[in-house]
Amino acid sequence: MPHTEPSHSQPESLDKLNYNDEFINRHIGPNPQQTSAMLEKLGVSSLNELIEQTVPAAIRSEQTASLAAPMTEQQALAELKAIAQKNQRFKSYIGLGYHSTYVPPVILRNVMENPGWYTAYTPYQPEIAQGRLEGLLNFQQMITDLTGMDLANASMLDEATAAAEAMAMAKRVARKNKSDQFFVDHNCLPQTLAVLKTRAEHFGFDIVVGDPNTDLENHDYFGALLQNPGANGELLELEKLTQVVHAKEALAIVAADIMSLALLKAPGEQGADIVVGCNQRFGVPMGFGGPHAAFFAFREKYKRSTPGRIIGVSVDSRGKPALRMAMQTREQHIRREKANSNICTSQVLLAVMSAFYAMYHGSDGIDRIAKRIHLLTKILAQGLTSLNYKLRHSQFFDTLCIEVGEQQMALYQRALKSHINLRLEGKNALGISLNECTTQKDIEALLAVFAAGESPLDFHSLEVKAQGNTAIPRESAREQKALQHEIFHRYQSETEMLRYLKRLESKDIALNHAMIPLGSCTMKLNATAEMIPVTWPEFGELHPFAPIDQAQGYTILFEQLQNMLKACTGYDAISLQPNAGSQGEYAGLVAIKKYFEAKGEHQRNVCLIPQSAHGTNPASAQMASMKVVVIKCDEQGNVDVNDVKAKITQHGDSIASIMVTYPSTHGVFEENIKEICELIHNIGGQVYIDGANMNALVGLAAPGEFGGDVSHLNLHKTFCIPHGGGGPGMGPIGVKAHLAPYLASHPLQSIPGTEQGNGTISAAPWGSASILPISWMYIRMMGGTGVKQATEVAILNANYVASQLQTHYPILYKGKNGFVAHECLLDLRPLKESSGITEEDIAKRLMDFGFHAPTMSFPVAGTLMIEPTESESKAELDRFCDAMITIRQEAERVQNGELPRDNNPLCNAPHTLDDIIEENWQRPYSREEASRPLAYLKEHKVWPSVNRIDNVYGDRNLICSCPSIDLYLDK
Repeated sequence: MPHTEPSHSQPESLDKLNYNDEFINRHIGPNPQQTSAMLEKLGVSSLNELIEQTVPAAIRSEQTASLAAPMTEQQALAELKAIAQKNQRFKSYIGLGYHSTYVPPVILRNVMENPGWYTAYTPYQPEIAQGRLEGLLNFQQMITDLTGMDLANASMLDEATAAAEAMAMAKRVARKNKSDQFFVDHNCLPQTLAVLKTRAEHFGFDIVVGDPNTDLENHDYFGALLQNPGANGELLELEKLTQVVHAKEALAIVAADIMSLALLKAPGEQGADIVVGCNQRFGVPMGFGGPHAAFFAFREKYKRSTPGRIIGVSVDSRGKPALRMAMQTREQHIRREKANSNICTSQVLLAVMSAFYAMYHGSDGIDRIAKRIHLLTKILAQGLTSLNYKLRHSQFFDTLCIEVGEQQMALYQRALKSHINLRLEGKNALGISLNECTTQKDIEALLAVFAAGESPLDFHSLEVKAQGNTAIPRESAREQKALQHEIFHRYQSETEMLRYLKRLESKDIALNHAMIPLGSCTMKLNATAEMIPVTWPEFGELHPFAPIDQAQGYTILFEQLQNMLKACTGYDAISLQPNAGSQGEYAGLVAIKKYFEAKGEHQRNVCLIPQSAHGTNPASAQMASMKVVVIKCDEQGNVDVNDVKAKITQHGDSIASIMVTYPSTHGVFEENIKEICELIHNIGGQVYIDGANMNALVGLAAPGEFGGDVSHLNLHKTFCIPHGGGGPGMGPIGVKAHLAPYLASHPLQSIPGTEQGNGTISAAPWGSASILPISWMYIRMMGGTGVKQATEVAILNANYVASQLQTHYPILYKGKNGFVAHECLLDLRPLKESSGITEEDIAKRLMDFGFHAPTMSFPVAGTLMIEPTESESKAELDRFCDAMITIRQEAERVQNGELPRDNNPLCNAPHTLDDIIEENWQRPYSREEASRPLAYLKEHKVWPSVNRIDNVYGDRNLICSCPSIDLYLDK
């Protein structure tokens, strides 16, 4: 009998059945029924009413209405694939710090494409981040082994940034040297030189570019950067040159190629004080410029002055070895305008990928890869000389500079016709840099270009001759294989590597386990459909300095994403170059400074910054040579308008800008934001609106419309690029039209609308280009309606959590109608005073419930800042609230004397398996209370791998390289 529709069924249209907005309901956690229940709890009838009660009417707008309609995952992926296929994948031998590489599949699938790695947060709570911390410790070990330095930090944003940070550090530590000059090798990578010049301009340093072999002795300087191998392949006699630098009481900084360090004598053995470079060619795709990890190694005596993060070995409460971020952790938040750097992140995901690459290949494998690259370079050199071409340098690692005279452009164009990218060197030479992916066939194709047809040379004969040539002088050669630590000898089989990666992953809490309710950090869903394009070869294999006509897919992506971000922010222009929020702040302030210089208003050097600001704000202002003047906040947590007026009276036309985070870091929409903007504009100043909290604005209000002149956008927050355990990130800036002419430029790629005099912020023209598809996918799938709804639900979820917890913990700040923005601050100071329980105790106890702690003691000491985001369902919010309420009840038992202050579930947290299986349990609470305080933990439990870590011990006994495995076995 045939099936028939029920009589009450109504026919539905195809458009309705297609359901193009299905992704919106996958990104947003609460379903309609849950949303209604939460609204009822808040006493409002709809999301619209909640927004009207929360977001000031004066700033609301429908800016995102211009965004396209939402798409399904399949539609968006198909559209982006068509764009990606417009990129042309030539063989690129351009070099300049970027090289083709193979990502080992076991690392590609189990790290780069694994949400257990890419959705984790910065390891500020180390007890549930031991896996990433071990990966970073391996990274530091790899760098110290290769560079011969005492210590290394946990990575930097890119090589150019690392060199700029090294320059600033050299000035800090070379105290006896009063020079303001910094010497730069004329063979330095051009993008590094550009970033150095920009930093130096605003620090008040003078850059001197010269030949280190002849000019080092003829100048005074506080530091010198030596590139080895140089951009054109030249090898330096480092030991002789560092001696010259030290005779000037200056610091010797070496920018090194990481692969060359497998064969070249370590810079640390040749007198280097700081060694920087990029890890990209250790198994990280080029991705048209990023993201990649840079390294920064240094002598131990400079450890207190080093920028960035250092991972150190400490002990937990059982005396077991445990890892944590040492000393430099959030240094810019502590020192603010006196900070040495505004860098608040690293490139964790890419750093650990490069470390795993070294571990997987092992010492012998890395040595073999480097020797193979070098031998192929010698074979190519032999072939070129056999074709009567002259090499500029007879000593090299992987890069040749070929003197070709008037044939330069003809040869260059001939290579292009063969889908080969060479590097133009001046007006009469070509450069070629070989890589891990280069084959015999590639060498023959290159020789065919120079032979103007099929090469007449026999490859085997060339190889025999090349083997007899010495291109690395004996005094510059490494005597023993690098990477001799035991970690580089354990994991060469895929089985062992796979299991090791899984062991590390299992020690961490990431978004694939539970909500990470961090205020101001927006740990929202990083949807799989958004992540898939990142590893497409059409995006991953492009060299950032390839001819732009080969990157038409990227060009379209950039233009479309810029238009999307303009629609979300109300700004007129977007710069995609800054590759972190901190870099975006710096780029925005530099644009403001350039704008005033063009107007002849050189006296404007004051930056007003509220007390509640992120620590990077004053640090960034200091880097732009602005004077920081702090604005008070009132009792409700708002920027004190009267104090703004007083500072305007005091500083007048010296004011360049004010930096305001909106909604505020205190978790409220300030009603007076437009008045503040008008006050600054009335005296000719600029308004910088920190975009950290854009997750509460998109679709509801646009900073470019309510008074902002510039904002940075944390794409790794609001626009879904994952944190990767502390990086990668992206921090593009949006500006109004009058600031657009002052956006960052680049020396090697023309960025439309910019001038070279604007300076360069990051090594790559469009920052970490290969992760921009994530944000493109998010906005494309959500559409104008979706991004607005996401903001509304983010505000709903925060208010629901606040309402559930307010009878147990005071909510420190609320808006005028009693609602919070997208985050709320719990005031734990009364509880601490009455019970002795601290915010750290609560943070550690949350680990026993399977949660990462909220942001601790920022922006107010003794608080927890909670941001649930729109991606969490009511069930997950309730689970978190139940955990927080149970913790409050445990604190009451301490407060009432039922539990001792020095022996209770909070001060002993987190509890590990070592605790629970302990034979002699002597605690006034049960093992069940310790480890499974709520019923859901009987279904699934994430065990912290170590007990509470001793921070003081770690700083007093700083060990930043991998200890022997025996140290762990002994415990």
